[in-house]
Amino acid sequence: MERKLRDSNSISYSDYIGTIHRLIYKAIVDERDNIIGWEKIPQSDFEYSLIVVDEASMITQDIWNDLLSFNVPIIAVGDHGQLPPIDGNFNLMDNPELRLEKIYRQEADNPIIMLSEMVRKGENIPFKEFGKNIKKLDKRDEDTQNQISDLFNAFDDSTMVLCGYNTTRNKLNMQIRGLQFDSLNPCNGDRVICLKNNRNMNIYNGMTGTILSIYKDKFKGSSYYQTEISLDFEEEPFIGKISIEQFNSPTFNNLRLNDINYFDFGYALTVHKAQGSQANRVILFEERFKSMDDQTYARWLYTAITRAEKELFIIG
Repeated sequence: MERKLRDSNSISYSDYIGTIHRLIYKAIVDERDNIIGWEKIPQSDFEYSLIVVDEASMITQDIWNDLLSFNVPIIAVGDHGQLPPIDGNFNLMDNPELRLEKIYRQEADNPIIMLSEMVRKGENIPFKEFGKNIKKLDKRDEDTQNQISDLFNAFDDSTMVLCGYNTTRNKLNMQIRGLQFDSLNPCNGDRVICLKNNRNMNIYNGMTGTILSIYKDKFKGSSYYQTEISLDFEEEPFIGKISIEQFNSPTFNNLRLNDINYFDFGYALTVHKAQGSQANRVILFEERFKSMDDQTYARWLYTAITRAEKELFIIG
């Protein structure tokens, strides 16, 4: 967002562009300067007269209440068709005051837009080709497996691979990176994703990047990776310790150590993690959780489809 705003000369030097967490929370530290929690800054320390929130469908009720407490106007911008926050039933974009119906990301007759509208209306997407490199494939067909192999071989920074389950994400990560790397362990050049916020290090859940250097180290009996990671769209790289056990783990392994951060391979992402992102080519593995009702599943599928700018391959 910062890059786009600066390119269009739409901001002034005094504007803040960043995460909500960095804007309104500060660290609570103990006597040894270890971060033990976070608290909202006092209203007297808040220096802005207007808040504009993007991707507002991802905001939790607690964070929304904290934003409101500063008593300044808020413009919340988002897509009312996307997924709400994972925790709770609060959805800020459930009933927006204004709706922008004109399409700007793609041409109005783009098949991707047509598919997203089908999903929002509760319609099923049939197995067929809807346009150049926009199609739904049946994973049971042998030809589909060949097409998936071709797509994975052509994987690059303009490709986004999406799925529902973390177990599927791990399998896809192994399959895609196996085309480039012999080692099962993270290497220089590997794509990674951050899995937990660390405001002190300016890294946040969902950030993606590329490993510049990595080596295994040990301190007081605990092993970890010491890394330098070039974060996408960030000027400064992340330099710090990350968990060894987190890579290829189907669950989150919180070691509860203040100086350990959590990354995993970032070739494939869950749809929840991909909210707010976009890519020229999206490869979507269609998966439905048993707990999803029809409306929630439609939001999940809509969110996934609308990540695509030009090419979309749905594996159904």
